[in-house]
Amino acid sequence: MLSSVFERFVAKSPVSVMSRGIMERVLNPEQLNQWFDVTAKKQYTHDLLFSSIFDIMSQVVCGSHPSVNAAYQASEEEIGVSVTSLYNKLNGIEINTSAELVRYAAGKTGSLIKQLGGIQKPLVPGFTVKLLDGNCIEASEHRLKELRPLAAGALPGKSLVVYDPSWRIPIDVFPCEDGHAQERSLLSEVLPTVQPDDLWVADRNFCVRSFLFGIDLRKAFFAIRQHGNLPWTSLSKEKFVGRIGSGRVYEQRILVVDESGKKLKLRRIRILLKKATRDGDMEIAIIANLPKSKVHAKLIADLYRKRWKIETAFQDLTEHLNSEINTLGYPPAALFGFCVALISYMILAVVKAALGSVYGADKIDNEVSGYYLADEISGTYRGMMIAVEDEEWLIFRQYTQSELVEFLKQLAKNTRLSAYRKHPRGPKKPVPKRKSDPKHPHVSTAKLLAKRKK
Repeated sequence: MLSSVFERFVAKSPVSVMSRGIMERVLNPEQLNQWFDVTAKKQYTHDLLFSSIFDIMSQVVCGSHPSVNAAYQASEEEIGVSVTSLYNKLNGIEINTSAELVRYAAGKTGSLIKQLGGIQKPLVPGFTVKLLDGNCIEASEHRLKELRPLAAGALPGKSLVVYDPSWRIPIDVFPCEDGHAQERSLLSEVLPTVQPDDLWVADRNFCVRSFLFGIDLRKAFFAIRQHGNLPWTSLSKEKFVGRIGSGRVYEQRILVVDESGKKLKLRRIRILLKKATRDGDMEIAIIANLPKSKVHAKLIADLYRKRWKIETAFQDLTEHLNSEINTLGYPPAALFGFCVALISYMILAVVKAALGSVYGADKIDNEVSGYYLADEISGTYRGMMIAVEDEEWLIFRQYTQSELVEFLKQLAKNTRLSAYRKHPRGPKKPVPKRKSDPKHPHVSTAKLLAKRKK
């Protein structure tokens, strides 16, 4: 039985109850602390539990508190250590621990999404599509002693993120403390994770021969935009194979030879675009090792356009969640914050899957705003955690998987979707050139509006 207070939150803010309940199921303190003891290589638990650090960071990421210090002050008595000890612990979190936490959470949330019926049809039947892209954390504030005299922006790290478009969540991350490191320098860490029948889709930054040959060696596949520096030899004339929404598609066979002399025969798909890309390109070329008998060139060309899914995920992390906490100057702390944001994104994905199981996935995709969902959760969380006793959340651990899924569906039925309605904007209007008059640096808004009425 739920208390009357809990029942009011179930009735008034079911998405907040869902998100908190999913977190209790997937990453409750006991689970987290046990997982940390097994996973961490150097850092250990003394007076401050890993679950407390995660809880602090998740509150900042989800917007319940504006900063780590504010979240600490709200929980100082429960944490039982000084704020200095908290920051020391944050600054010492191993980046491997952060990455493993993302993988652990992806497995847990992925199973819920699957049971809720939220797994999407594969973009290419017979292959596990994985979208790969890099994310550079924005410059941090100059709080560290070494940064204070510098005018340049201080980059606290970057990551490669793997996004599964069927589960619609990030499933892996490869963090790096050097914010100026080239993305391709991290590919040696990605290659060991490649599985047979994977289909890796990426931008031209990842068109590196060692990566292409490594994927092929592991009996996996790729469709990666060609980099201008990739050496290749034509094996056939280019042929027109059809049209897609963005333009005309051509294909030819090519040969690529790596540094050791190994040869790889590939397909080169060129799209002559109707409109220029953001970089002004009127054509793009994609290198692929997919069998021609199974995957048509037009499907490969269309597949590359689906890369926007991972770019949209990065945009959601920035706009809906506080994924880049620029007060955290130490790279391990900043990267941990980014990884917690990836996990929060997964929790939102489970909420959307629950809503989709009731109202239909297309309706949720097209009509429900992730921003308003995240805003509802962050605005309700603090009050809900004060009003609802910790013991009441244990019900989410005690449910069987099937019982939990049914409860999530019931919460979804109680959700008023109109409160989270998207408001798509029309096409942007060109910005007029602004006039400047040094003699009149200020204007009266009231006078200008009065002229409009006349």
